[in-house]
Amino acid sequence: MLREISKKQVFDRIRFENPWWVEGGIEEDFKRMPRRLYFQLFKPLVYERDIKRAVVLMGPRRVGKTVMLYHMIQDMIDGGIDPKKIIFITIENPIYNNIPLEQLFSYAKEATGLKENKDWYVIFDEIQYCRDWEIHLKSLVDSYRKDKFVVSGSAAAALKFASNESGAGRFTDFLLPPLTFNEYISLKGLDRIIKPVPIEWKGAEVDFYSTTHLEDLNKHFIDYINFGGYPEVIFSTKIQENPGRYIRHDIVDKVLLRDLPSIYGISDTRELNSLFTTIAYNSGGEFSLETLSRQSQVPKNTLKKYIEYLEAAFLIKRVRRIDQSGKRFKRDNFFKIYLTNPSLRSALFAPISATDELMGNMVETAIFSQWLHRDWFTPWYARWNNGEVDMVGLSETLKPIWAIEIKWTDRYFDKPKELKSLIKFCEENGLKNPLVTSIGKEGNRKVNDLNLQFLPSASYAYTVGKKTIEMKTNRY
Repeated sequence: MLREISKKQVFDRIRFENPWWVEGGIEEDFKRMPRRLYFQLFKPLVYERDIKRAVVLMGPRRVGKTVMLYHMIQDMIDGGIDPKKIIFITIENPIYNNIPLEQLFSYAKEATGLKENKDWYVIFDEIQYCRDWEIHLKSLVDSYRKDKFVVSGSAAAALKFASNESGAGRFTDFLLPPLTFNEYISLKGLDRIIKPVPIEWKGAEVDFYSTTHLEDLNKHFIDYINFGGYPEVIFSTKIQENPGRYIRHDIVDKVLLRDLPSIYGISDTRELNSLFTTIAYNSGGEFSLETLSRQSQVPKNTLKKYIEYLEAAFLIKRVRRIDQSGKRFKRDNFFKIYLTNPSLRSALFAPISATDELMGNMVETAIFSQWLHRDWFTPWYARWNNGEVDMVGLSETLKPIWAIEIKWTDRYFDKPKELKSLIKFCEENGLKNPLVTSIGKEGNRKVNDLNLQFLPSASYAYTVGKKTIEMKTNRY
């Protein structure tokens, strides 16, 4: 006769996962971990009680979602919420297998010993392990209107799809991406080496962030490119000695071999792995479906689906092309693909140094990954027969409003006229203030009517990340 998991075993597990019911706070290990800057954006959504919505915390693996939930629990306790009114359940634990969310909520309330039936905060971690989770969560939101529900999950693809399909008006999505360079500097406690420097740009003075310790900042920027996407990695020299083992196994393999195949019914994971490896090796390169199919040995019709899946899982981002006049192409035959974090490439292949020939592509990937945190805006790139501009911002009416050339060299500061593609594009589209990144040069150079603003790549990456957090704070 098969044994069944008893109610007592479920209760014991729930109590084990909620030590603050007895201790009055989260474990010291979690208290000591620094909070991500995104915590301040996430917090108000959890405390929002007037709008009856569950918060769905999404993101790729190992970006710190569970730790942020623990920090949220401590914040609630510090704010005077009864620790026993905060329930945390990790859905992937096998002991909860086949127990509906509502039943788990009921068990947890009973396990606390409290008799109250409102004002509970309920957190379900790793929600993707619950079949049809979005239907159950929607039902909870509708049935328990005096309680707040928060869920998290790593399979960003499944979560985004499910919350959009079934949670209309019931869920608020919050994406926790890999670390920005600004967050990396903040978590490392290095803010002291950064200072605001106002610069003249497009006829106005704007805040830019730079440093008097550029050599130090560049060293940290290279570390960020190699190891910087994930909080656990930046604090562990042991993991940095073998990033491939940790990141490939825990972040890449689990998504490619487990998450995406189970969500989308992919039978041939070798194809998916081959495609991702090809993209990762060439991050920042221009692709067509034809060349990508040839290089990865994946048929074209399958390829399109796989690219969508990898984007949904927040591993890659497609960037679209315009021509030298700033016009979109009728058919998107060519596009660039970037890793959402450059350290994915280092983990799959090998960390790179400042003088590595691939450094230019990885700097471009790192800078693009800062922009990807702005979910309301995606830059484009320009390419035509004899030229290219790395990054272009388009207005709502799809007119070029700024242009950036990303370089990991200082030569163009002394020879700005060599930036022929950028100069041509700006003159044709009436742009007067293009930006050019460098290794260490900072300042203006005049070419014809153009005022080229040179900024160190590391400083520029930091600035984009910092301003993104500020803009998100104002938006929420």
